[in-house]
Amino acid sequence: MKSYQNLVLLKSLYRDKALGFSFMDPLSVNEERQSFDLSLPTDLNTLHSQMAQCHLCDLSKHRQRVLTGFGNINAKLMFIDSSPSMVEDESGDSFAGRSGSSFEKMITQVLKLKLEDIYLTHSLKCRPSHNHIVLDSELSSCKPYLFKQIELVNPDIIVTLGELAYNSLIKDENNFEKIRGQKIPYEGRTLIPLYHPSHLLRNPSLKKCTMDDLMNIKGLL
Repeated sequence: MKSYQNLVLLKSLYRDKALGFSFMDPLSVNEERQSFDLSLPTDLNTLHSQMAQCHLCDLSKHRQRVLTGFGNINAKLMFIDSSPSMVEDESGDSFAGRSGSSFEKMITQVLKLKLEDIYLTHSLKCRPSHNHIVLDSELSSCKPYLFKQIELVNPDIIVTLGELAYNSLIKDENNFEKIRGQKIPYEGRTLIPLYHPSHLLRNPSLKKCTMDDLMNIKGLL
């Protein structure tokens, strides 16, 4: 069953439980439905609280915590990471580990910003298990939260870290190498895909072009 169908079932079950029902007839789910209406909070703190209680996909069974979002709720620059790492899941710190430390240096040493100047979130809010292949249904469960975060923060520039984060916003058949670093119009904003910091740690030769990309971003601020 797809994540949006799980959501329909959960919302109905919670509503009926609140009304005092202990038994109910089976629910009818429209298998052809391609989208769903999700009433989400209109402020980030409440949205983060709701995200922290999410159990729409199996990733929730293995996480220690939900990485909801961090930073300035009015930031002009928003970063979207792919998914929390194991160390981020354990600590709750989005800048933990070698990858997180490298990312922090991008912001503070290259862009010359404070961490509190930007807003950071993830395409997947929960950590995938080791060697887990991310499913479309898992991404779909998190997309309403991600899109709501973009709406509420309302940044001028969105920077995606890695191919998964980019594809969570735009389904692009192009090779990621071709669009990396480009300024892409996205719903009245500028979207710039970058290599993920962990990819740069494995491929140090790509750091120079990423530095150029970051300097281009700095010029837009």
